[in-house]
Amino acid sequence: MKYPLVIFDFDGTLADSFPFFLQAQQVLAQRHGFTAVAEDRIEDLRRLGPREIMRELAVPAWKLPVVAADFIRAMREAPPVPLFPGIADTLLHLREREVRLAILTSNSVDNVRRVLGDTLMAAIELIDGGAHMLGKQRRIARLVRRAAASGTPAAATDAIYVGDQLSDGEAARAAGVAFGAVGWGYAHADALRAAQPEEFFETVEQLRRFGGA
Repeated sequence: MKYPLVIFDFDGTLADSFPFFLQAQQVLAQRHGFTAVAEDRIEDLRRLGPREIMRELAVPAWKLPVVAADFIRAMREAPPVPLFPGIADTLLHLREREVRLAILTSNSVDNVRRVLGDTLMAAIELIDGGAHMLGKQRRIARLVRRAAASGTPAAATDAIYVGDQLSDGEAARAAGVAFGAVGWGYAHADALRAAQPEEFFETVEQLRRFGGA
């Protein structure tokens, strides 16, 4: 097994939350005084990294934690967002193949639990939430250490972080783990391919490669 430990991002990777994000962003932009995303700019912005998007929308870095906290709160108060089709079966399949599964997200653990439900949460060995969007590398490294301490040895070279943003790839490499990019999330697939991830997944079904299928 090439990657005994697979760490997943949540929003845009497991959960189809982009439509909710676009709706919430309109409200948060007005509340916090930055630029709302115009519909005709969505595809252009999906080709940019988070830092570039923040500059385009005039979101100062110091305000990002406050905006993120409001987004998490809005998601908690709304009906659960859906998982991408096939994600539930894929996670269970990988766990049956004895792949160690973890989640690292900027969202809250409570929101992840609401969306996944008890059965899928039982398949997730480790979870960490509330990570800074632009500083996930320390959390990734910590998850790898936790995995190593919980039984079966795990090193950075045994792990991969699977996400949908250019910043996910930057964080994975800073933490010394491989990056797996998915083509169905927030960032445009072409932008993610250009970042040269170790693994690229066109479809959810392809994630089963982690289990040898």
